[in-house]
Amino acid sequence: MTYSVAVSGASGYAGGEILRLLAGHPDIEIRTVTAHSNAGQPLIQHQPHLRSLAHLTLQDTTPEILAGHDIVFLALPHGQSGQYTDALGEVPLVIDAGADHRLTSRESWDAFYGGDFHEPWAYGVPELPVDDGKQREVLRRATRIAAPGCNASTVSLSLAPGVAAGVIDPSDIVAVLAVGPSGAGKSLKTNLLASEILGSANPYAVGGTHRHIPEIRQALLAAGADDVRISLTPVLVPMARGILATSTAPIVDGVTDAEIRAAWENAYGDETFVQLLPEGQFPRTADVIGANTALIGLAIDRAAGRVTVVTAVDNLVKGTAGAAIQSMNLALGLPEDRALSLNGVAP
Repeated sequence: MTYSVAVSGASGYAGGEILRLLAGHPDIEIRTVTAHSNAGQPLIQHQPHLRSLAHLTLQDTTPEILAGHDIVFLALPHGQSGQYTDALGEVPLVIDAGADHRLTSRESWDAFYGGDFHEPWAYGVPELPVDDGKQREVLRRATRIAAPGCNASTVSLSLAPGVAAGVIDPSDIVAVLAVGPSGAGKSLKTNLLASEILGSANPYAVGGTHRHIPEIRQALLAAGADDVRISLTPVLVPMARGILATSTAPIVDGVTDAEIRAAWENAYGDETFVQLLPEGQFPRTADVIGANTALIGLAIDRAAGRVTVVTAVDNLVKGTAGAAIQSMNLALGLPEDRALSLNGVAP
């Protein structure tokens, strides 16, 4: 069976990456692409790397144009998806790459985003440990999916195995992330100009203000935490793509080194796209660019009494578009890895 697809926000980074991956999917027909200010222009003008989609023209983003497809992807800025999702009730599968349907708590939404609160959808990170197994089991029956925030899913994948196994204390998490500016989208902002980023590292959303904090808390609570307290500091660095997240948490008293490592081995030993590296090895962002892969390095710092987890992902693939398509495959009953690469691009 071939599924018809519409992608909104198709002129942006997330929308473009969704299209790049879908273009190689044998079960998908990309029928419609939409935008706002760029409507009426050829897609290839804004996504010149998508040569196989040169025949498509960006249309207006309206419920009427998005309706009538088997699958709709919404790759819109936060706070904009909700105005469309209520009108897409007849679409069999809708996947939101924005934040509008990620959070279960209205209070958290009000505190970190503001505006209208929309119902939470199935969270699109299949490998995440949850109380009764893995999140993929929820996605297998989903018709509405919220793709994750890239920073949030990276930290959550880093620490959820330790939380689920009870070997780390989630009430004292510290995470520092080196991130590429593509995660902020294509909008023109002074702090994202090349002249501001090249040769510099720039922290942002410091002091508990980053919008992905409640998403991380939600994921770790679902993994079995009683309480989650996290200090999250992202730092913009001069690479177009990628996240390198260094997350630490205290070791629970009485837990052995073997039990700690086993928590991550048991969680991800059978996973395709989330891989724990051999002891003493740590990932580079260069190894995951273009891939739907999260590579994890684990260190046990007994002097500090903490576990350190270093995780690398491509923020536009495993962090966003790849997670969305992996979740789509599950919801459609297709092979989970269809159209998704395990291999990065090097050099």
